Amino acid sequence: MNSKKPNSPPNSPTPNSPTPNSYGARDIASQIHPYTNLTSHLESGPLVITSGDGVRVFDEDGKGYIEGMSGLWCTSLGWSEKRLVDAATKSMNKLAFYHNFTGKAPSVTIDLAERLLKLAPAPLNSGGAKVFFANSGSEAVDTAIKFIWYINNTRGIPKKKKIISRIKAYHGVTVAAASLTGLPVCQNDFDLPIDGIIHTDCPHHYRFAHDGESEEDFSTRLANNLEELILKEGPETIAAMFMEPVMGAGGVIIPPKTYFEKIQGVLKKYDILVVADEIICGFGRTGNMWGSETYSIRPDIITMAKALSSAYVPISALIVSEDIFNGLLAGSERNGPLGHGFTYSGHPLGAAVAMETLNIYEERDIVSEVKAKSPIFQDGLRAFASHPLVGEVRGVGMVGAIELVKNKSTKEAFDPKNAVGLHLVAEAQAEGVILRAMGDTVAFSPPLIISEAEMAEMFAYFGRALDKTANWIASEKLN
Repeated sequence: MNSKKPNSPPNSPTPNSPTPNSYGARDIASQIHPYTNLTSHLESGPLVITSGDGVRVFDEDGKGYIEGMSGLWCTSLGWSEKRLVDAATKSMNKLAFYHNFTGKAPSVTIDLAERLLKLAPAPLNSGGAKVFFANSGSEAVDTAIKFIWYINNTRGIPKKKKIISRIKAYHGVTVAAASLTGLPVCQNDFDLPIDGIIHTDCPHHYRFAHDGESEEDFSTRLANNLEELILKEGPETIAAMFMEPVMGAGGVIIPPKTYFEKIQGVLKKYDILVVADEIICGFGRTGNMWGSETYSIRPDIITMAKALSSAYVPISALIVSEDIFNGLLAGSERNGPLGHGFTYSGHPLGAAVAMETLNIYEERDIVSEVKAKSPIFQDGLRAFASHPLVGEVRGVGMVGAIELVKNKSTKEAFDPKNAVGLHLVAEAQAEGVILRAMGDTVAFSPPLIISEAEMAEMFAYFGRALDKTANWIASEKLN
């Protein structure tokens, strides 16, 4: 039997509870789930997924769901790409494991590093940049932080260590990465953020612009606020700013016009490094290979993961500029070995699957395919703009979000205790599409291979769920 949907609010659509010895009951007895209300999960249990094919996954009863989030923004090529399975099998048979420590390297890892440098956005594709491999986005972000701190010590500027992030940013959940993440749920009771991490404004025009303030004027105000923050903290103490081209888990927040141009102008003025977190945006999601290209960001470091292997195996990486690498070299001159790395950094399995993923992107011209399908996808989202529950529809490329509101004209939000977004995604899941609620914002990030017909089906499921949610709101007198 299926069990109730994870995190279902009161009166959500609810299948039968887990039965003894079912997967659901066994799960409750054995697992701690990330990003899950652990209390309610003990009663509801999981949605148990047993297989996947194309853009769909299937539960233990055989019911199929369009995976409207590519899992966790990551399974870009869907669930049945045999070439990736074959690449993994071949790699395991040839070299099940080797490492990158003490000057050693699996050959396929070298191939992947060279390939990524050729693909990198400007200025990281101009020569002298280097790649470091890790296993998750959080590890890549933590590595970037450590490298920045390290090189500023080797350069003799040890006070230049503070890092700027943004409210509602998401950069991961390890100690340093979660400190960058600007979401309370990732910090409350974890004793985070750590010292030296500061946050500036969230660039969400719909929510935070003043009345009548244009996107350009909003961007100017945020850039001015950033400069005031830097001056208050002391420019000599600020090392870097981390930024997602599109803020993903914070609500799919699209930067307002001229935002990155103005923000980067401030950072350059005070010699502050730019780190582009491409973990969601990289590899075609925004309609270019990199979100940095979509929004004219010129990073000193980029981090990547997720679609690097279409999530078939864990792998992440960061690319650092020649200048940053020279700072690492200076560290070896005084410290000897670079004291950082993971057992599985550059694992040959991950590298082999990533190489084949990049081959597929190139051979099928996935970026051009995304550009061609993006208008259809975005139009599908925007068709819901007139719905009484919808305050804003936003998106770019093949990622987007719909924000629910209590009052369209005033933008008044629902009381978070009502969990309207969670109710809607539970209704959508019952219809046959898996989406993600971030508060009362519902995100869409389907596999890049999704067809026009599958998009229409996905939006039809969502539309029915939206109407059912509106009826539920009326019946519960939440409006």
